[in-house]
Amino acid sequence: MTIQTSTLSADLPADFEDFEALLNEYEAKSGAKEGEIVTGTVIAISKDYVTVDIGYKSEGQIPIEEFAVAGQISIAEGDQIEVYLESQENEHGQVELSKEKADKLRIWDEINEAVERDELVNGTITGRVKGGLTVDIGVKAFLPGSQVDLRPVRNLEKYIGEKHEFKVIKFNKRRGNIVLSRRALLEAEREGLKSKTLETLEVGLTMQGIVKNITEYGCFVDLGGIDGLLHITDMSWGRVNHPSEMFEVGDEVQVMVLKFDSKSERVSLGLKQVSADPWISVKEKYHIGDRVKGKVVSLTDYGAFIELEDGIEGLIHVSEMSWTKRVKHPSKMVGIGDIVETVILDIDLDNKRISLGMKQIETNPWELLQERYPVGSVVRGKIRNITNFGLFIGIEEGIDGLIHVSDISWSNKVKNPADAYEKGDEIEAVVLHIDVEKERFSLGIKQLSRDPWDTVEDRYPPGSVVEGRVTKLLDFGAIVEIGEAVEGLIHISELTYEKVNSVSEVVKDGQRVRAKVISLIPEERKIGLSLKRLSEEEASEEYSAYLKEQRAEQATTLGDVLGSALSNISVKEGEEGPTE
Repeated sequence: MTIQTSTLSADLPADFEDFEALLNEYEAKSGAKEGEIVTGTVIAISKDYVTVDIGYKSEGQIPIEEFAVAGQISIAEGDQIEVYLESQENEHGQVELSKEKADKLRIWDEINEAVERDELVNGTITGRVKGGLTVDIGVKAFLPGSQVDLRPVRNLEKYIGEKHEFKVIKFNKRRGNIVLSRRALLEAEREGLKSKTLETLEVGLTMQGIVKNITEYGCFVDLGGIDGLLHITDMSWGRVNHPSEMFEVGDEVQVMVLKFDSKSERVSLGLKQVSADPWISVKEKYHIGDRVKGKVVSLTDYGAFIELEDGIEGLIHVSEMSWTKRVKHPSKMVGIGDIVETVILDIDLDNKRISLGMKQIETNPWELLQERYPVGSVVRGKIRNITNFGLFIGIEEGIDGLIHVSDISWSNKVKNPADAYEKGDEIEAVVLHIDVEKERFSLGIKQLSRDPWDTVEDRYPPGSVVEGRVTKLLDFGAIVEIGEAVEGLIHISELTYEKVNSVSEVVKDGQRVRAKVISLIPEERKIGLSLKRLSEEEASEEYSAYLKEQRAEQATTLGDVLGSALSNISVKEGEEGPTE
């Protein structure tokens, strides 16, 4: 069914038509439009709603939660408030209002005005999101991680809950997008401080600063708009393994300007220079021979560094850690952080070095050796090690005696000790020498018996004949062993009277020969032998014996002849006698 408006109007009472006209006139005068902020009066407050009259044909109800501030309702009946008109008439025939939307719209307007005037806004950092932080400035805004501080920040969470001023660098009301920057403010502030700092900055000046960044090689300190580098080597007179041992970001520190380049605006800072160098008083505080305690702060292959006090360290060389142990690495004796007692061995003020010793705390066992094992005494021990130059014999714990290969036998025939001995063999030896300073203990095996060369003058005087075995053929002669550990040389010229091209033409290795002693130098352990002189002598003796024999034979023959002749004469004389 279609209803004609004109017909309906004609049937309406005259007073109704007047009311409709008045209502339309009121709405036109009120000027309230949907999507705008209007002023209304609180006319009722219930448990769930606040009723507001905006001067329209009906009131609006707003949830009471929108008026809660810190859990408290801070309005009363009759208060004038601003609300947002969402709809002039909802499904219940009421005006639809919002307090929260009115507040937000007003904030957006205020932010917009601040942007237009290039003003700052206040806000609280509320949370961490991808790429940055969220900030409450009345409405939700975004703070990129790159805009949080002057330098990149790894831990953004530490800023949550902080209140700051921000600059709006992007604003879009329609999309509800606001981007903030704190870095822009800091840069502007820094530039102002920088100008003032540069006016007063000079080498040698002591200044207060704030640690802004920490690296492996040092700290960057904000001096007021300009950063200086506090290198790790200038942090302390003592040892610093990492700057984080001394500082945290935000620490206040008093530093000295060491270098300043106005063109590059580079500043080098020092902390240790603020206090006196502890080495200045080392001469008065420390002396050679003093016993001192310190903490092990570093280990190297060659020793351990001991901190005696801040800025004063000494080195215990690995060779000064034990009298008897062969310390391959200092970690076998001490560890980082250990407190050790040492003796000062040397102080080098020019190079700032102190030499320390651990073993000097105890009595030197090498000094006791001289009393326990005087030179000439006989000791007994097991072979601990064999080298090509000798035998090491265990005498006491950590102390070995060395029998050099030349002291094994008087004959010097032992060229490689391993050929004659094995580890673990127990042997006797004579103490030859003890060097306390060099920690050397010399022993000898051959000294257990008398040197055979002591009696060679009696046993092998020049002119005597000896017999021995050829032990070595040389280009210039042959070596002949004529007794225990005693050898003589037959020079090639003493082999024979005939020309000799090679020694082996006359004698062979291992051959037994007889020779004449032609020279003797006991102190040089030399005996000269000769084959040709013995053969000449023997040949001369044989000839003499031959002549003697010949003379004897001749004498016998002549006697026989003479005797026979005399007999014949006697017979003849006898025969003639009677005749006469």
